[in-house]
Amino acid sequence: MILCPECDTNLDVQEDEVDEGEVVSCPECGTDFEVVTTSPLELKAVGEGYVEEEEEEESEDGDYS
Repeated sequence: MILCPECDTNLDVQEDEVDEGEVVSCPECGTDFEVVTTSPLELKAVGEGYVEEEEEEESEDGDYS
């Protein structure tokens, strides 16, 4: 059993059911976590702006061509 680092809700994620790099979401608070390691199971919060920043950089690159 692993608890959400944000709200302490049981995430009901088993080590043998997830892969490193997979993203799981907390059903209670909605926070997304990336699986860093599977044994032991370790999660890292996914930054909210991470994908958006990449998209902004791509669009800026398009503006300069």
